[in-house]
Amino acid sequence: MSQSGNAVELTITDDLPPEERLTSRQLKKQLRLQEAKTKLSSPWASGIAIVLAILWTIPTFGLFVTSFRLPADIATTGWWTVFSNPGFTFENYQNAWSGSGGLSQFFLNSFVIVFPAVIIPISLALLAAYAFAWIDFKGRDFLFVAVFALQIVPIQVALIPLQTIYVNFGLQNSFWPVWISHTIFGLPLAIFLLHNFMKEVPRSIVEAARVDGAGHVKIFFVVLLPLLVPAIAAFGIFQFLWVWNDLLVALVFAPSPNLKPVTAAIAQLSGTLGNQWQLLSAGAFISMVVPLVVFVSLQRYFVRGLLAGGVKG
Repeated sequence: MSQSGNAVELTITDDLPPEERLTSRQLKKQLRLQEAKTKLSSPWASGIAIVLAILWTIPTFGLFVTSFRLPADIATTGWWTVFSNPGFTFENYQNAWSGSGGLSQFFLNSFVIVFPAVIIPISLALLAAYAFAWIDFKGRDFLFVAVFALQIVPIQVALIPLQTIYVNFGLQNSFWPVWISHTIFGLPLAIFLLHNFMKEVPRSIVEAARVDGAGHVKIFFVVLLPLLVPAIAAFGIFQFLWVWNDLLVALVFAPSPNLKPVTAAIAQLSGTLGNQWQLLSAGAFISMVVPLVVFVSLQRYFVRGLLAGGVKG
């Protein structure tokens, strides 16, 4: 194999044994991989990526600087003037956490909401994905397409019907409406991701387990579940970030103060006249700590879950 400029040439030597010779499909695959590496490693691609990263970071950096500025400076000048006239204070974070903002009392509600809202859809999606992937039943393909199509249904359409159901069953003023709603909204994507991951497991592994006398329960828990850890972690991070940063579902189904998560509390930090930007910006970065820790600590599983099964031999 030789490479000149952007052109890649793959050759087959006749002295190789037949089992080591590359087929035309494998040659095309290697050619695409080489071309992709060449395009992604070009100076133009790197420069564009750096520019996009800077443009994406500037608003977040401005919000971060604002969270340390004095209220009078925020009202009179822009955050970029901090370079010529620096002035910082930590009172914004103190007031947002334990002062007038009082975000500390809402963090527990967020944890109470987020963990069941992640565990329940993953548990249900694992069972449904296994059924769609490895159990033959009538209408399986049509039902899977219907589940996949539910991803395009806007959340706002389901809010009023769900609220009516919760009221009829007497579930209001509890965490159950929030848990059930996040489970419903997260299940289609969870089933789709886990199903695709399960289909990438070689059929020979499942068939060997069946020959050894394993049933569906043993195949699921002993054979497949250990292989699904990257996919479970990938969706778990998606769902955790979605639920933790959610505001719409929290405002509709958890309006009372004893149920309100940290995102709903942050939305009220700006004040009735919108004149408390120092508390709003500080509260935003306080709420970012938990999802940032979760993403950084589980990043390797997240990448493995997204890339697993992406390249077939």
